[in-house]
Amino acid sequence: MKVPAPLPASQLIKGAMLSAAKSKSRKTTAKSRKSGAKDASLAFEPQQARSRESERKLLKAAAEVLGQHGVAGTTIPRIAAHAGLTPGSIYRRFPDKEVLLETMILGILERQDERLRTGITTEMAGQIPLPVFAENMINNLLVSYRANAGLMRAMQQFARASINQEFRRKATRLELRTFERLVDLFLATAKNLDHPQPRTAVSLGLMMVISTLHELLLHTTDLKAWKGLLPQDDLSLRRELTRAFLRYLGAH
Repeated sequence: MKVPAPLPASQLIKGAMLSAAKSKSRKTTAKSRKSGAKDASLAFEPQQARSRESERKLLKAAAEVLGQHGVAGTTIPRIAAHAGLTPGSIYRRFPDKEVLLETMILGILERQDERLRTGITTEMAGQIPLPVFAENMINNLLVSYRANAGLMRAMQQFARASINQEFRRKATRLELRTFERLVDLFLATAKNLDHPQPRTAVSLGLMMVISTLHELLLHTTDLKAWKGLLPQDDLSLRRELTRAFLRYLGAH
């Protein structure tokens, strides 16, 4: 990621130094330099804040454009227009579209992991009956997939086509960490599972749920064609996924 640094303090001090040089008194010059340095430090922080806010708006715009137009339709000019920026200002931060999208995707995965880490602890999950916890978690997954289907589909396409191995490793590591947190929460609430390897059982059960959501919400274009074979609405889908997950774990 190539983010432009705020105006260096040395440049901000320069004006004060030149002004002070006109004075015949070295003491006055030294005081001017000290004052200039103080002014520079005060100006440095707001510029950093503005830079962070601009980047936040830019990454948000990139995610929205990617979700609406897909990988091929996501261009720097289109992102710039959506963010209210110029293409040149984006290129000063990112060398190309690929680096911008990599940064955006990793940021989404990091925030997703952080929300799960801080949202509920294993101790809190342990107080919730497994059927209730499973139904709520599966519902949250379903709602998230439904609301962000375009973006998730495009993110998946971009990641699979990426030749940047470091980006792919980071994305995989974040996804795995988030998945492991989810497994730990289910294990905290799924007490006394009738399975020789409870962690494996919960992991595979969750993978089946997630894979089904991927297929039906991201890749199935005409669900009505499967009428009589698959659930036709989100309520039925949530109910069937929850039932399948709990039955697989041996819970009732």
